[in-house]
Amino acid sequence: MLEVLQAGGWLMLPILACSVAAMAIVLERLWTLRRRRIMPDKLVNQVFQLHARNQLTSERIAEIRDGSPLGRMLTAGLVNRNHSREVMKEAINDTGRQVVADMERYLNTLATIASVTPLLGLLGTVFGMIDIFGVIMDAGVGNPGVLAGGISKALITTAAGLSVAIPALMFHRYLDSRVTKLTIAMEEQALRLVEVIKGQREGTA
Repeated sequence: MLEVLQAGGWLMLPILACSVAAMAIVLERLWTLRRRRIMPDKLVNQVFQLHARNQLTSERIAEIRDGSPLGRMLTAGLVNRNHSREVMKEAINDTGRQVVADMERYLNTLATIASVTPLLGLLGTVFGMIDIFGVIMDAGVGNPGVLAGGISKALITTAAGLSVAIPALMFHRYLDSRVTKLTIAMEEQALRLVEVIKGQREGTA
């Protein structure tokens, strides 16, 4: 591994740094975006029961808010439950945008890594080819083995850049899709809460 890094030149260092950053982001987002953490089971039904029993105290609402991203959206509506349906929905939408922004954290960085690492690899290959042509100008083309070895070393950075970019792009698409699905599900639950609070729909026990 060390020989490969040395053969690729100094541009292998930023590519290696990008690979470490991408791995850290992917692992952190996979852990953070677990469905049971974002949307705890039966949370909405628990809120329905507390509302039906008139037990939605400030302390209970604070517990719900701090428990999960879905809880943040629900409590945005709960604190405005004495206002109109439109006010509740607006409060939920405002909080929802903040929740989604938190869920999308680092995804732009991951996308940037997926875009930049192939360019770093290509830049390293260009520098390597420049060095090879410098050798040709000095020593000619009498030793094809030397030239082939030089070209293979020049291509190492491109291979390394693609090796980082491809999985980074795949995980970015996957995580972005997961955020979208979770967002839609949370919006459905929050709107369901509004309808129940305003008496337009029955809650589930």
